[in-house]
Amino acid sequence: MLASDPPLPLSSAADRPTAATGQFIAAIHYFPLRVYFEDTDLSGLVYHANYLRYMERARSDMLRVAGIDQRGNLEAGEGVYAVADLHIAYRRPARLDDELMVMSTVTAVGAATCSIHQTVMRGDEILTEADVTAAYLTPQGRPKRQPRPWIDLFTRLVQGEDTHS
Repeated sequence: MLASDPPLPLSSAADRPTAATGQFIAAIHYFPLRVYFEDTDLSGLVYHANYLRYMERARSDMLRVAGIDQRGNLEAGEGVYAVADLHIAYRRPARLDDELMVMSTVTAVGAATCSIHQTVMRGDEILTEADVTAAYLTPQGRPKRQPRPWIDLFTRLVQGEDTHS
């Protein structure tokens, strides 16, 4: 195949790779990822702000896997989540090509907030931990009560129940 040749089509949708996704095991959401060159700094270590990106991807995926349609809610003008508070501890560095796992556990739910503990791991090593409070906001940026089904879902997760209970 030459560079000027068109790519060969995949024979079916089943042959196509899919986007990375996580899964719930009990009430913990697991999100796998890999460290790429763009994630590292001049020392070859993951740049500190990228751990926040990893955690954001994991939280967004957690909501999607749990059945929360953030995009639909945003497009309907209902509201959106934003980080209201964050405490992070860096323990060990990640490096190029490391396979990481972000584990997310809902720890508390309020009328307009959800608190999540997140851990970035490499194998059995804890690299970074954070406690994140996400607030549900109107499109104008004011706090707003979360939809009741979402509060119920988060409450089940806090209690250690499966997302499909």
